[in-house]
Amino acid sequence: MNEWIKKFLEQIRGLWGKWSMIQRLILIGIALSAVVAVFVVARVSSSPSMVPVIDAPIRDEDTRDRIITRINEEGVKAHVSAAGTIMVSDERTARRLRSLLIREDLIPQGTDPWDIFDRDRWTITDFERNINKQRAQTQMITNHIKSLDEVDDANVTVVWPADELFASEQNPVTASVIIMPRPGSDIIENRKKIEGIQKILKFAIEGLTDDHIVITDQKGLILNDFENMAAFDRINQTRQEQVLIQALESKYRILILHAIQGIFTPDRVRDLNIKIDMDMSKKQVSSDEKYPIMLKDRTPGLAYDDSERAASLTVSEATSSTEWRGTGFTPEGPAGTEGQMPPNYKDMSNLYGEVSQETRTTNYEFNQRQIEEERSPSPDRVTVSVNIDGQWKWKYDEKGKPVVLVDNTIDREYIPVPDEVLKQVQGLIQDAIGFSTVRGDSVTVQNIPFDRTRQFLEEDATYFRNQRFQTTVMVFFAGLALLLVTFIAFRLFSREMERRRRLREEELSRQHQMMRESALRQAEEEGVEVSMSVEERKRMELQENAISLAKEHPEDVAQLIRTWLLEE
Repeated sequence: MNEWIKKFLEQIRGLWGKWSMIQRLILIGIALSAVVAVFVVARVSSSPSMVPVIDAPIRDEDTRDRIITRINEEGVKAHVSAAGTIMVSDERTARRLRSLLIREDLIPQGTDPWDIFDRDRWTITDFERNINKQRAQTQMITNHIKSLDEVDDANVTVVWPADELFASEQNPVTASVIIMPRPGSDIIENRKKIEGIQKILKFAIEGLTDDHIVITDQKGLILNDFENMAAFDRINQTRQEQVLIQALESKYRILILHAIQGIFTPDRVRDLNIKIDMDMSKKQVSSDEKYPIMLKDRTPGLAYDDSERAASLTVSEATSSTEWRGTGFTPEGPAGTEGQMPPNYKDMSNLYGEVSQETRTTNYEFNQRQIEEERSPSPDRVTVSVNIDGQWKWKYDEKGKPVVLVDNTIDREYIPVPDEVLKQVQGLIQDAIGFSTVRGDSVTVQNIPFDRTRQFLEEDATYFRNQRFQTTVMVFFAGLALLLVTFIAFRLFSREMERRRRLREEELSRQHQMMRESALRQAEEEGVEVSMSVEERKRMELQENAISLAKEHPEDVAQLIRTWLLEE
């Protein structure tokens, strides 16, 4: 192997030596070009790939800005290419964003739906090409639906009928979708999300209409039967209305409780019940009103109203009168025939009479206006009930101590809330809710004592525990004081006994010293030599030193004596 490498290198050297300078430069240029090409390919292949959300470029800047803003709300970073195509990092994110944009009608007008679900397939025949195209579309739609956060799995079936010669004989395209929602998802109950899936199918499949789309769950329940979901929509609407009413009740409850608890403390006002009856339906009201005509406006500055009004104005008036005198004649029909007149009218025929009639017609003008308005939902009736507890106070005896009953509990007295205060609280609540007698509102404020048995037991236990602790502390300090007095007395007695003992020893020492001095004086007088012991000599030397020290440093000796006296 080494020999082959050596031969190969020798051949290269031989060829390099035979080549001219131009051939060598050409070889060096080819090698550098190959290195640069490899570097560029590696750099391009290492750069991250981007996937278009919508294959067609978006030229309208406003539409593109709305789409990018909605994508940013989902926490996804998007890039706009030079051609105007919106790009994201991966295919899964692109499918999820496509579903979102279709559901919220953010796909630009004129965008070809086939650009969104584009898949290139190499086929041999037209039949295989169509089959592969249909399979690709079905798979793409399935992936789109699966990419939704609320869908755990999905199964899509699309039927493309064969092309017929006449349009009247052409069968429609149909699609059926089975979705398995994720746990905790509300896609089955959310009509808007089901409509979003239906729009995905209509965008993806040409010629597909709403009537030929069936969306069901894993239990076979049809989810896109919107025409027969009126009752379901009504239930959802009722649920939302109840949520709004509960939020309004909670708002009033918090406001009123905060105001009352600030007056009586939270322990005395624990809860407040409020019920609001509200008709959430919108009402169209049309009214025709007639109101008086203003003849004279009110004079400015007067303390009373001097304006003049009239209910109506006379526009025109007409009077007509009719008088008749003569014999009344009642025809009975053609000649030669019997009349059909009733007998009572026949008796009154051909009688003389007189008639006088006067008619007056007056036309009036009114102020009139027609009002058509749409009234929003408003409370029909508001009821509020609240209970306020009174005050409990301990009873005390003449010595200022709480009264203890036979069962070892503290006697208490209940002080109810005055009726005047209850009425004031009732007025406060009425003003807070906008009380109206026309609506039939009701506000009830009661004073019912709360059950405070457990609280009283805890207070009694705490009081008696504190009393026992105080007694224990007093006994302890009394014993400690007695012990201290005993110790001081014993200390004084011990010092007194020590002082007496020291005095006796000093007295004995003084007597012995006097006896020794007298013996020494007597021996000196008699001229007898006296021998002294070692201890006596040391004592004599100490005494002489002490006397000489006292003479030389009297202040130090006085300070030493004072220190001894203080220590004793």
